[in-house]
Amino acid sequence: MITWEEAFCGEGANCFRIGTDAVGNAYIAVSGAEDHYVTDSRDALRALIRDIKAGKADHLL
Repeated sequence: MITWEEAFCGEGANCFRIGTDAVGNAYIAVSGAEDHYVTDSRDALRALIRDIKAGKADHLL
């Protein structure tokens, strides 16, 4: 079972949800389409968030 966090929304209602399960997996989905998600380990999600916070994805903005 996936436990979803509240949606993270940007301008124009572009919303994403992050979830986790009891066995260490992490999930990212578009809000309202949680049946279609990307999944990896919690460690991979942690690394992704740290890299984004460090500015490694700023070129995408």
